[in-house]
Amino acid sequence: MEKKRILTGDRPTGKLHIGHYFGSIRKRVEMQNSGDYDMYILIADVQALTDNFNNPEKVRKNVRELLMDYLACGLDPKKVTIYIQSMIPETAELTVYFSNLVTISRLQRNPTVKTEIAQKKELFGESVTYGFLGYPVSQAADIVTFEGELVPAGEDQEPLVEQAREIVRKFNNIYGDVLKEPKIVLSEGKRIKGLDGNEKMGKSLGNAIYLSDSEEEITKKVMSAITDPNRIKKDDLGNPDICMVAYYHKLFSTKEEVDTVCKECKEGKRGCVNCKKQLAKNIIEYLRPIREKRAYYEEHPELVDKILKEGTAKAKKTAEKTMEKVKKAMKLDYFE
Repeated sequence: MEKKRILTGDRPTGKLHIGHYFGSIRKRVEMQNSGDYDMYILIADVQALTDNFNNPEKVRKNVRELLMDYLACGLDPKKVTIYIQSMIPETAELTVYFSNLVTISRLQRNPTVKTEIAQKKELFGESVTYGFLGYPVSQAADIVTFEGELVPAGEDQEPLVEQAREIVRKFNNIYGDVLKEPKIVLSEGKRIKGLDGNEKMGKSLGNAIYLSDSEEEITKKVMSAITDPNRIKKDDLGNPDICMVAYYHKLFSTKEEVDTVCKECKEGKRGCVNCKKQLAKNIIEYLRPIREKRAYYEEHPELVDKILKEGTAKAKKTAEKTMEKVKKAMKLDYFE
């Protein structure tokens, strides 16, 4: 049976945190190991430049940081193809062709784009760049260049995948039934809250635990986590339902530990400091294999570069085959 082609990836704007791990990375490893899929994972450096255009060194450095996080989490370059977006010129070419198939007003109506523009107001002011407004077109080209049939993503990405489907339909209506319409596969992983209780975890909010954090960094961050604000003294009766430490215990502790933590908190028998220390210990042990594997790749940068080069070279061959079909359909194969 032919394997389903999957296209997924991340922007290299920083190291991965535990929200990324529980939200998408674990699922990718699971799908990779099932043997049922042909998975392409892009490191989306071009897309990262849409709102980091003034800091290219940050994007460049994080390409390797992101790959090391991937490898540390168990993504295997022998089973998946990991490549650098900017090294595939066919994607840029297809982006140009696709840009003729979508209007500016349609891009402005895209809910995800509208939300992200509002979030980036400090960066753009009233002058949003063409590159940022049009990144859904680039994303559609990413998917189609590799004939991605399935796109694992969260609900917030649904408008982007739907826009890609619209572009593909319009292309096929004009040039013939050439391209496959992608389908979104909604992520089963829930969004992990930040240590401060914020629904979003991120570097700019200072509320994230990163997969590569040291034991000292993890402990320091956990000790600053938000607990029940009404609990002042150790013997005050607590409410674990509004405590971020209890929330994280459910992710990193055994069921027996969670039951004990919640029971003792409610009865005023467990102090927050001891509770946090136990949580920090559990997180450190949970992430230890990931940190150790990442440290190995940090010590062997030549392996990181080799994986990037080989994955990108393989991806380039796939992209070239797709573009042959596209250019033939568009009557742009002048010397064939």
